[in-house]
Amino acid sequence: MLKTIREATVGMATLRLVQTQNGYSGIVFLDGKRKALEEGDDADDVWRRIHDAAARSSPHFFGYDGARARFLHFFPQGFEGDVYSGHERAYKLKAKAKLDEAAPIADAAKGHGFGEAVLSAYRATNLLSPFEKTRLQPVLRSQEADDFVQAAAAFANGDIRRALGAMASVLKRHDSAKWTVVTYLPFLWKPEENVFLKPTMITAFAQRVGHPFAHAYKPELDPAVYESLIDLARTTKEKIADLGPLDMIDVQSFMWTAVEYAEEDKADY
Repeated sequence: MLKTIREATVGMATLRLVQTQNGYSGIVFLDGKRKALEEGDDADDVWRRIHDAAARSSPHFFGYDGARARFLHFFPQGFEGDVYSGHERAYKLKAKAKLDEAAPIADAAKGHGFGEAVLSAYRATNLLSPFEKTRLQPVLRSQEADDFVQAAAAFANGDIRRALGAMASVLKRHDSAKWTVVTYLPFLWKPEENVFLKPTMITAFAQRVGHPFAHAYKPELDPAVYESLIDLARTTKEKIADLGPLDMIDVQSFMWTAVEYAEEDKADY
């Protein structure tokens, strides 16, 4: 006897996971028609695979090859070109240098009194919205500033689960427990390892390349979300290795360009 155990909507597609006598079947329906069927013994694996199949059925899907084509359309010289550096990389490196000078990670991890320096680093780019930056001011000028900065440094150094919990406990009291806030400093301190999470953009990128992050994302500060993000970023870096991305600054910029750039962004090159 067939039994539906899970159902969801992804874009215009309906996903259904059914338990059968032999295991599990996952089905993707689009416009009332079956578009994909996945079968297996592991319910979670089948569920993941039909999410991926649903992503590929989307009219917005372009895969990694399509993402590469879009990036090179806007930046024909790739990551080494002056145009790319001027639009995407240089200002982030400038913000990193400012943070490294005013709040070196080794000092920030154990020291005190770095709140103003960190606040200045948040204000140095447009990666956070003005509203998010405004919300951060009372956090970084409070007695909890040291706790937050030390946790951010620990996060950058790889202590994801504990540090994420520590940052969340501070930020929730100020309505600032956002992925953009907790991933910004680690991204600047150690861009070789850490990724800045801009949820709408990166979820859209994951949907367009068919990566599980598209359905793993949730706004709660859950370590599993960041683990999926790292997998997406590393996979993307591997797919475009021949273009020579140096770090996650380049990977994040690649994603941003593939999803957000429009023809008018190319007009002034």
